[in-house]
Amino acid sequence: MFVGVLPSGGRHRNHCPFCLYSRHVDGRRPGDRAAICGGSMTPMGAFTRRNGEHAIVHRCIDCGFERYNRIAADDDFVLVLKLPALEQRANRRADVEAADWERTA
Repeated sequence: MFVGVLPSGGRHRNHCPFCLYSRHVDGRRPGDRAAICGGSMTPMGAFTRRNGEHAIVHRCIDCGFERYNRIAADDDFVLVLKLPALEQRANRRADVEAADWERTA
């Protein structure tokens, strides 16, 4: 339980702050909870945006769907730094992959 003001990025969390794993619950749009898969999403790497913000790339173990998410202030940053460094992802790519996955699911 967190007592006090939530750190930046901690209000709308989509992954565990300790192991960085997530669950495949979103479909085309983040937060829509439209995915039917429900598989575990492993943190496969991280990248830094041009503005200095860090993001984790998750891939679903069950269906291979990939999405990236910004880190939260209370995430285990040492663990984030241990992830393989990846090239920056584009929003459009994630949306296209989500749409492709929904059509095949």
